[in-house]
This record gives sequence, C-alpha cells and structure tokens, in this order.
Amino acid sequence: METVEPLHQKTHQELLAMVAAQQLKLDEQSTKIETLQHQLAIALHARFGRKSEQVSNDGHVQLDLFDEAQILPSQVEAAKKDDEALTVASYQRSRKAGGRKPLPADLPRTQIIHDLPDTEKTCSCGCALTCIGEVKSEQLEIVPAVVTVIEHVRLKYACKTCELTIKTAPNPAQPIPKSVATPSLLAHIAVSKFDDHLPLYRLEEIFNRHGIELSRMTLSSWMIRCGELVQPLINLLHDEINAYDIAYADETPVQVLRQKGMSPTKKNYMWLFTGGPPEKRCCLYHYEPSRASHVPAKLLDSFEGYLHCDAYKGYLPLFVTRPILGVGCWAHVRRKFIDITKTVKTRGLAHEAVERIAQLYQLEKSIKEKELDENACYQHRQEHAAPLLDVFHRWLEENSRRVPPQSPIGKAITYALNQWRYLLNYLKDGRLEIDNNRSERGIKPFVIGRKNWLFMGNYQGAKAAANLFSLIESAKANGFNPFDYLKHVFEKLPSCKTLEDFEALMPFKK
Repeated sequence: METVEPLHQKTHQELLAMVAAQQLKLDEQSTKIETLQHQLAIALHARFGRKSEQVSNDGHVQLDLFDEAQILPSQVEAAKKDDEALTVASYQRSRKAGGRKPLPADLPRTQIIHDLPDTEKTCSCGCALTCIGEVKSEQLEIVPAVVTVIEHVRLKYACKTCELTIKTAPNPAQPIPKSVATPSLLAHIAVSKFDDHLPLYRLEEIFNRHGIELSRMTLSSWMIRCGELVQPLINLLHDEINAYDIAYADETPVQVLRQKGMSPTKKNYMWLFTGGPPEKRCCLYHYEPSRASHVPAKLLDSFEGYLHCDAYKGYLPLFVTRPILGVGCWAHVRRKFIDITKTVKTRGLAHEAVERIAQLYQLEKSIKEKELDENACYQHRQEHAAPLLDVFHRWLEENSRRVPPQSPIGKAITYALNQWRYLLNYLKDGRLEIDNNRSERGIKPFVIGRKNWLFMGNYQGAKAAANLFSLIESAKANGFNPFDYLKHVFEKLPSCKTLEDFEALMPFKK
C-alpha cells in the first residue's frame, strides 16, 4: 500500500507548490463560476430584459427606467439639473411636444355635415344666426377587404358558309394558368405571408370568413409556383450584387421538415446578400442546407471588393483566395462588452470599452448629419477615427494581459483583437459602414416570420420563400409598396420574352 507522507514532513518548497496548485485550481473555478453566472444573467436578460443596445452620446449604456442600482451618482446629479432646467416658476415645460399626426392627405374622404336644427338658428335677440365658418375633425374609417370575381369571356367565331372554321379569342397570359388566382390575389398572399408574417393556416381562416374555401395546400402550391415564376428576376438581383464592389452578408438558421436524406431536426440556413449601388439596392435571400464556406463562394462567384460580414469563419476563404476584403462589424464587438455591462453593476473595463466604441459611432453620426460625400467621409475618418482606434488597440492589448482569458471580459477583448484587421477596413473607403447592421436589418424580417410559421415544409417551399423574400425586401429597400410591386410583376412576367422585359421589372425601376 502507498503511504501518505505526513504534512509536517513535507519541505517548505513542497508546501508552497501545493498552495500554488490549490490557488490555481481556485482561480480556474472562480473564472468558471463567473462565466456561468454571466451566461445565466445574459439568458435571463434575453428572456425578460430590454433588447436595445442604445448608447447615449456620452458613451454610457442606456439603462432601464427603474434600474436605479446601476445609475452612477454623476448621472443622478445630471438628471436633477436637467429637471431643474425644465422648471420655470410654476410652469413645467413638457420635454417633447405631443399631438396626433394628421391623417394622410391622399386618402379618400367622405364629408358628413352636422348642422344646427332650425329652431336653434335664432339668436336670443330675435335675429337669424349667420354661418361664419366650420370646425373640422377627422376619424379613420376602414372598409373590410372586398373580394370580387373576374369573368374572362372569350368570344367564339365560326364560318356559317363552309362550317369549317372556328376561332376563339386567346386567353390572356396568367401567372398560374388554369388557376382562379389573379396577380392581385397572389401578391396579397405573398405579402401577407412573407411581409406581414401570417402563417397560411391563418390566411385560410381569413378567406373562410369571406365565404371562400382556399386550403393551405392550395395557397402553398401557389407560393411555390410564384417563387419559380420570379426566378429570372432573382438571377438579375444576383448579377447586380456581384457587379458592385460593396456587399453585405449574413445568415440565420431555419428548419425544413421534409428533405430527402436529411433529418427534420437538421439545422438549415437562410443566407442574405445585400448589395448594389445606393440607387439599386438589392436583397438576395438564398436557402441552403449548409452553412459551409462554399455557399458565399457560390453566391459571390464574380464579386470583387468589400464584404461586410460578422466573424463567422465561413467567410474567411473568400479573403484568402479572392480579391475580396472583409469589413468587420463593430456592432458585434460592442455587443460582447454591452452583454457584460448588463450583468455587472459596478463600473469596469466593459463600460470603458463601450464608451470608447461609442466615440467611433458618434463620429459616424456626425458624418451623416453633415452629409459628407465619400471623399470627405474618408478624410474625416482618417483624421478622427484612426487615432481613436490606435489608442483603443493599445488599451485592448494591455488589458488582455491583465484579465483571465476565459472570463467574459477576457473573451470580449480576445474577440476584438482577433477581428482587429477586419475592423479597421471600414477606414479604407468613405462608402463603407462601421458595422454590418444593414444585413442584420435585412435578415430580421425573416427571423420575425420564422417565429410565426416556425418552419418550412420542404426544399421547394424554402426556395420559393427565399425568392419572394428577395423581391419584397428589395422593393421596400427602394421605396416601393411590396403589394403594388408584386402585383405589377405577376401581371407582366407571363408575357416577358426578352432580357429587357425582365430588367424592366426590377425592384429599382421607376
């Protein structure tokens, strides 16, 4: 049997080594506990707290209204001074002027005249009252959707002499031949499903209230057919994105129930690529069962220039093998530090990092307010943002050696340092943006819809959804009403023959 040496017989050096080993173990456990507590706090905040990452002009994170424990004394004093400044004698000035916005002037109006009865049109002095004006007030009236039937009557002609010739007027081209669906109905279903995020079973119930029986199977098959119909326009959107030298990319998971050779629980992805010049904004959604690097390589097959994206490693091969320069996202860096400030009440490194990043965003805000062109924007960033970035980089490197690498603040600092080469690239062109929020805003409609309809039925449905999302979001990006645009597309597409015909239907054509 192995004998254990009594503690009093151990040498001083051995005892010191034991203490150091125990201390190291305690430090590791302490870091693990801190990390787990941070993860729990973030999960609780994501479930019950505010989602906003808004930062004030002075760099402080905007706190909850009743989160008094996190308010610094200086902020309390500043708030008191603001309140005092707004008080004048016994009159309290409101911070923001209220009032209801006027109803749109282009809406049709029906006037209802309210007049006094004849018995009240006489003054107490006996004279008749004279109308001297009117007082108007407006209310908003809504008329439920009106469903009508269009009858196509095709006249037939025949020769009564020889009785050999019979001619019938041709049937007009339809988006879905031999279907009861008109372009306006298809546009209504597509916008309701992919912009208003209504699952098809709810649309089925809505049609039933109008006495119309349209099963969700029928609605689903129509959307798949529409997705196939607009494929030429999707190809043109793809070409526009590849032809311009600035693009944005993002991706999000989606569940597809029935795919050959795949489990229903497998995680699939909806990719988004946004690009084109400002007057030709294009949003291209693309469904793939994979998140591998071959997807962006395929979609950006001829793209050359700057690609805004997050830190996902699937984009990295593009920056090595292709003439593509990755532009990092400062919003992702800021989010790492803001997540810490949401769970740590005492001011620390995370708060300081947020304030430093807020200075960069304040510069971007001033650029927008001054409406600087791309050359002036480039010069402004070189003069003001570049020095701040140099100081911030030194701050990150210094503190990376002071904090445990596996702690939340250590991971946030490491993330920023690993991405630094890409985070600096927005300085290289005045047209570039400081973050990838454009594509994150673009992917958000799909994420909102996913919360309602939960999953895609099959590959064809996911492909059709990607195509219709692309047209709807591209139309919105160019200032068009998505219903009006899709109705116009479904009316014209069946008769398109040439490339010019399809190009005339692009979502940026006036």
